Amino acid sequence: MKQIRLILSRPAEKTGQCASRFWGNPDLPPGYGYPEYVDEDGDICEYRFICQINLAEIAGLDLDRLLPHKGLLSFFARIDRYFGDFEALNGISGYISDPEDVKVLYFPEAGLPGEDSGFIELVLVDEDDVQVNPEELRIDFAADKPEDCYDDHALLAPPYYREWETWDPPFEDWEILLQVDSFSGEDFNLNFMDCGVLDFLISPEDLAASRFDRVRAIVLST
Repeated sequence: MKQIRLILSRPAEKTGQCASRFWGNPDLPPGYGYPEYVDEDGDICEYRFICQINLAEIAGLDLDRLLPHKGLLSFFARIDRYFGDFEALNGISGYISDPEDVKVLYFPEAGLPGEDSGFIELVLVDEDDVQVNPEELRIDFAADKPEDCYDDHALLAPPYYREWETWDPPFEDWEILLQVDSFSGEDFNLNFMDCGVLDFLISPEDLAASRFDRVRAIVLST
């Protein structure tokens, strides 16, 4: 399985509708609410939006055809604690998480980047009406890592950071759908347990069926 690198950069202008982006705000179909979960205290909370991938942009790199080659794949997770909010209850750690700790949404009806698919950008703000997520980053894709890119963000990544041969039962053969590395920018600092990574895991059967509602996650530290 050949990984697809995510190369991040500050865009010169705002990314278009359903374009691949890291941070910023998700594009969602009309009437689709911002993804939420119920925490351990019974409070309703919003997931942290991580990124959205327009799968048409990776079609030429996905030589094994493991992913759909159209539509929008969007990743959310409970990672506020890794942003430095140490009061946040954290569901993702060094053990494979519950399904409720992440949310991966697939919208096959999304068109090409910049096309008007009728999707709406949902902006999450705090009580002071300030955008919660960091400013958006543009995503470009590459089969091989450029020498000047040091962030190991990747789709279909091999388990670089795993210190054992397989995942814990019953997840032994699960694949890494998306790997997110610790990194920082002008308005954020993301640190997964001493510069580790966040891995979204999917079963081979669900990957083959383009089913993304049972994804789990784990944080691995270097």
